[in-house]
Amino acid sequence: MQEISVLEAVLERDRLLVLLGLVTVIALSWAYILLGAGLDMTAMDMAEHGSGMSSQQGMGEAMRMAHATMMHPAVWTPAYAVLMFVMWWVMMVAMMVPSASPMILLFARIQRSQKSKGAPFVPTSVFAAGYLVVWGAFSVLAAGTQWGLERAGLLSAMLSSTSGLFGGILLLAAGLYQLTPLKHACLRHCRSPLQFITHHWRNGTSGALHMGIEHGMFCLGCCWLLMGLLFVGGVMNLYWILGLAVFVLLEKTIPAGHWLGALTGIGLIMGGGWLLTGTLL
Repeated sequence: MQEISVLEAVLERDRLLVLLGLVTVIALSWAYILLGAGLDMTAMDMAEHGSGMSSQQGMGEAMRMAHATMMHPAVWTPAYAVLMFVMWWVMMVAMMVPSASPMILLFARIQRSQKSKGAPFVPTSVFAAGYLVVWGAFSVLAAGTQWGLERAGLLSAMLSSTSGLFGGILLLAAGLYQLTPLKHACLRHCRSPLQFITHHWRNGTSGALHMGIEHGMFCLGCCWLLMGLLFVGGVMNLYWILGLAVFVLLEKTIPAGHWLGALTGIGLIMGGGWLLTGTLL
């Protein structure tokens, strides 16, 4: 009985340490976004501009800021490209790690149980690193897409869509994807940490890294088009970032998350159709 009590105390301590680490990483990521991610404007400034701002004074200030930014468009130097990659990656950490926390905490608990049985112990950070590598790869593609959209004139200096046609197509695509079997399959894995552990467990450090990458791929398959919606409302628009992050968290964790995703898909299809109709007619 004493050994069981000691083990339970150790498990609880490790859980608190991992949870503290996750909270710290998430908080620092959100702080980086709120401070503007190295850009000239904070996320709140971009959100206020994107929402139009209610007062005449606020509107005038937003227009002056937008005009000033348009007069000095970003030059994609290697340093700026790295800045955009870091911006995307930190943003993905802030948005995705909260919904991945149940999986990370479960992995940490099982690892500690394995160690108590004399099995090799693998730090939870290895699993988390594999997960973040996937979103790092996505961030490279997202930054490259941002560059291409800016070159094509489809993305403003405020990092939001300038084309109703492009925005409508992206909304429609995201909505349709919400209803596909691939989306549902990826979401099932993300919503069931224990099932993922049971079917995808691998031993050792390389196994933990592989598991983290595999879980990251399921999350990427679940959410990549949702992240693409940032190009519609604004890559650094705080309201869009926070709204998408909350939606992803709810879709993966609440009992009705599957139905929430399906209903959101229908809503996105309707919104995309409305935007396309208004643009083309």
